[in-house]
Amino acid sequence: MKLICQSCQTEYKTCEPLWKCRCGGILALDFHPRFPIDKIQKRKPTLWRYREALPIENDRYIVSFDEGFTPLINEHFFGRDILIKQDYLFPSGSYKDRGASVLVSKVKEAGIKKVVEDSSGNAGAAIAAYCAKAHITCHIYVPEQTSEGKLIQIKKYGAHLHKIQGSREDTAKAARRHAETTYYASHYWNPFFFHGTKTFIFEVIEQLGWKTPDILIVPVGNGTLLYGAFIGLQELQQGNIIDKLPRIIGVQARNCAPLASAWKKHNNTNTASTRKDTVAEGIAIVHPIRRNDILHAVKETNGEIITVRENEILDALNYTLRKGYYIEPTSAVAVAGFKKYQIKKDLEVVVPLTGHGLKTKGLSIQ
Repeated sequence: MKLICQSCQTEYKTCEPLWKCRCGGILALDFHPRFPIDKIQKRKPTLWRYREALPIENDRYIVSFDEGFTPLINEHFFGRDILIKQDYLFPSGSYKDRGASVLVSKVKEAGIKKVVEDSSGNAGAAIAAYCAKAHITCHIYVPEQTSEGKLIQIKKYGAHLHKIQGSREDTAKAARRHAETTYYASHYWNPFFFHGTKTFIFEVIEQLGWKTPDILIVPVGNGTLLYGAFIGLQELQQGNIIDKLPRIIGVQARNCAPLASAWKKHNNTNTASTRKDTVAEGIAIVHPIRRNDILHAVKETNGEIITVRENEILDALNYTLRKGYYIEPTSAVAVAGFKKYQIKKDLEVVVPLTGHGLKTKGLSIQ
């Protein structure tokens, strides 16, 4: 197991407290997982049932609330069959707990005592929760306009909360300045986070009887779920657990859609993008650091990146709430994408619900 720079190919040991290459490049994890199905199926229904596929060397450093293995429910949305993966039912209220559990476990294993992270809310809450359990000091940077419920949650976990004026990108810059002297537990820079979010697809495949769905529709901003799922799919295929990949359809809010713009322009990652206000605060990312990885994942699965308008997000949100799933607006982006995307009736489609509605500013009494 080692870290490899995607730019200069320099290799590092995973025990080194690095979140990026010394050349400034993005790090990938070279890791060879195993899937002993007989053992997996006898273990507790948590994401750590896939122990041999998670990059922590010593079990005593694992930081976990027994999270994961969220329900996969057969539903009927907009007159079509759909499989809903309830990833808003995590301890901190979002799927980001998958990445936080693995990343904070690695932080603990490396003996790191203090970390910094920036977030639009959910990732910050997840890192704060797991750092609280691990007794690790953490500093969370968020945009000033972040939902009050998420700010309270981060603060109550005991994290040092830094509210930054300006854009989401301004927040990231402030956090990276702090990261010059403190380990960056970033959910989009740090490769260990993606090796937690990949467990989403491990669970889906197992819940379907170790079979692959036809289509996976996910919201995408920094790509922590989309690219994590792709990593997991590659590992399952290399381990001969599955023999095909589902089409990955990434969905962005039209008001902030740099990846969709790049995709339409023949994967041109230098495409300029602008940001307007969107209710989908969790994916409002103008410059996704791992855009090349995200576009590659979509291309390799014969997928696509589409956009949905604000009214489509809100319509999908209200529809999903009336179905009994209390989600935040960002989660509804994938539901809106499912409604909009042309899908043959006999295809099996999985849509994750990514964040809980109880901590969002996008819902009001009307």
